[in-house]
Amino acid sequence: MMESQENWDSSCDAGINETSTLNSEQYKKKMQRRKEIQEKRTSQASLNKGLIIVHTGNGKGKTTAALGMVLRSLGHGYKVAIIQFIKGAWEPSEKKAFSLWQDQLEFHAMGKGFTWETQDHSHDTKQALEAWCKGLEYIRNPEFKLVLLDEINVALKLGYLKVETILAGLEEKNANDHIILTGRGAPKGLIEKADLVTEMSLLKHPFQEQGIKAQPGIEF
Repeated sequence: MMESQENWDSSCDAGINETSTLNSEQYKKKMQRRKEIQEKRTSQASLNKGLIIVHTGNGKGKTTAALGMVLRSLGHGYKVAIIQFIKGAWEPSEKKAFSLWQDQLEFHAMGKGFTWETQDHSHDTKQALEAWCKGLEYIRNPEFKLVLLDEINVALKLGYLKVETILAGLEEKNANDHIILTGRGAPKGLIEKADLVTEMSLLKHPFQEQGIKAQPGIEF
């Protein structure tokens, strides 16, 4: 069985601390050993599988990290669909940048902005359901290698969508295709279902600590 991520991180940290006390020959031998271990791990990881990926947490970078995967997929020539559940009112710059891949990318900004802007629960619920139905079309479509459901976790947290509905839809995913679900507050059931979960931790934020407003190129 492959080593857990926690054990891998711990061994790496210990290894880094140890290398600072080694001479050149000792360091070379240690890195040769590390190379052998890494190559062994890589050879054991032979399974190909479409992944369910969750980016959650209170820190920045959830959508940004997902868009990095979108860019990689486009670079490989894959077809990608992006469904925005919350940020639609911003008409984000990402949509303009990704317009270079019109033949490969479908982009649907279906949300009507942040929930405190709309102040209409029934309307927001309707918008979230419409966005989910659109996303499900792409999940079922084998032509699309990657589907990004941006800020869907927020819609789940606010009760616009039911976790059971999303989990059932994820079961319809094609075996080798990937789905990314972003947004803070990812529910336990989704985290358990996912293959890869990353939690962004907030350590410092320029708006909260310095009153610096959202800026083009950083937040939008």
